Amino acid sequence: MSTETLVVREGPQPRTVITPDGRTLAVPAGWTLLPPGDAGLTRRVKAAGPTWTVQEKVGRKLFSRGVWAPAEHVATARAALEIERADPAYTKKLEAGRARRDKKQTEYVGDFRAAVLAYLDFDPKHAELAAKLAEAVTTHATPVGSGTVARTERIPIEERAESAVIAWMRHQTTAYDDMQIARIKGERRRVRRMLAERSKRLLDAYRHGTGIVPATCPLQRALVPR
Repeated sequence: MSTETLVVREGPQPRTVITPDGRTLAVPAGWTLLPPGDAGLTRRVKAAGPTWTVQEKVGRKLFSRGVWAPAEHVATARAALEIERADPAYTKKLEAGRARRDKKQTEYVGDFRAAVLAYLDFDPKHAELAAKLAEAVTTHATPVGSGTVARTERIPIEERAESAVIAWMRHQTTAYDDMQIARIKGERRRVRRMLAERSKRLLDAYRHGTGIVPATCPLQRALVPR
């Protein structure tokens, strides 16, 4: 079994794991747990031979709890990586990669903000409010690692923009966060759909430029600096 590469979860006792089919295995002698956090080192250790990747599911997300691997593989990979990282060329490569990612992120933030403004399509007399809303939604939705719909590439940016606006309004202009929603299958989805329709009606009022009472508008209240 120690020659197999597995994805497992933590076992009931130290140095034990549970396989996907429910078996409890003892970690082989001579293996050590490499903690998560250093992707480069983890890749090298996995490439060196068999490993047992420990994962834990929390809600819908999977979290790494480390990788069991032969201690000699971990030591060898760590030593090689330390030598590589001490080379000035490595630092330059790292900085170049960071600059590329920063440039890509800046471009995406601009594109996303433009997509939000296009979705809002407010009457020109509400252009200032549209700009504030687009900025608020973009700031919330676009940070790398935020896990918001804006970070997915599975749907077009136009759909991401719409979903991000509706999500922002659900939390900022409705009582959703304080609602006591019954634990009935589909009830939360129904409530979210109802609030989405309410938000869309409010946005339509700004698109048409009519039927708005600024003093009581939840959108204007939400955008007042705190």
